[in-house]
Amino acid sequence: MRIVTWNLWWRFGPWQARQKAILTALRELRPDVVGLQEVWAADGENLAEWLACELGLHCAWAASPAPERWRRRIGDPTVDIGNAVLSRWPVVDRAVLPLPAPADTNDGRLALYARLAGPHHEVPFFTTHFTSPVHASAVRCRQVAALAEFVARHRGDTPFPPVVTGDLNAWPDSDEIRLLGGYKSAPAVPRQVLLDAWEYADPAAPSATWDRANPYVAPTHEPSVRIDYIHVGPPGPGGLGHVRDVRRACDGPVDGVWPSDHAAVLADLADRADPDGA
Repeated sequence: MRIVTWNLWWRFGPWQARQKAILTALRELRPDVVGLQEVWAADGENLAEWLACELGLHCAWAASPAPERWRRRIGDPTVDIGNAVLSRWPVVDRAVLPLPAPADTNDGRLALYARLAGPHHEVPFFTTHFTSPVHASAVRCRQVAALAEFVARHRGDTPFPPVVTGDLNAWPDSDEIRLLGGYKSAPAVPRQVLLDAWEYADPAAPSATWDRANPYVAPTHEPSVRIDYIHVGPPGPGGLGHVRDVRRACDGPVDGVWPSDHAAVLADLADRADPDGA
């Protein structure tokens, strides 16, 4: 089962050219499930729904409840922003969680849950987008706590482990990532562990999803770092859902156009149990 998470940079920059590049990049990856952040919707069109149609996937979409700060940044009061899940299999349940944030900085971040009718087991899938200021670790820790409880409520009784994706705007060794994982720090929900899929990556592989090599990132003068993640619960019976491979993706131009300011993360998960338990 191929999982991808990707922040699509909303309607910033050359968004119309980027839209085509995003489609081309995803088509080449041939994902089974995609968690998307900063997805736009305007004038009856929705980027996630368009991508789903072009790729032959199902779609679940959740709009931000407070898009005003985003809209002011591009000077357009009509464009919505949100998260989405694209899936090869039908979405049989969904829920939305607004994430906590101080009133003076709240820009409507959320988490989206979609339960997917996978080929052998239902898959509890989540995608989210945490607050972004570098100094806002304490806010992100509150968001982790809310997200962890959200996962616990919706993971259900399927043997497939929960899959949590998103732009967490946090460095891998940060308090919030340690708290979300629950294996380097006490978990936010007792006994709930979510493994960072990158633990299975080649140590020499490029990992930065916020990368100064990207011309949209270079003007910020910020360091290159991994801030986008796929987390997976411990494998189910027979290794169900374990990480087979993980890598960075969508990390260069497509026909001369960089699709987003973020690179994506791709993970291949075991979609069935090994009868020998290996």
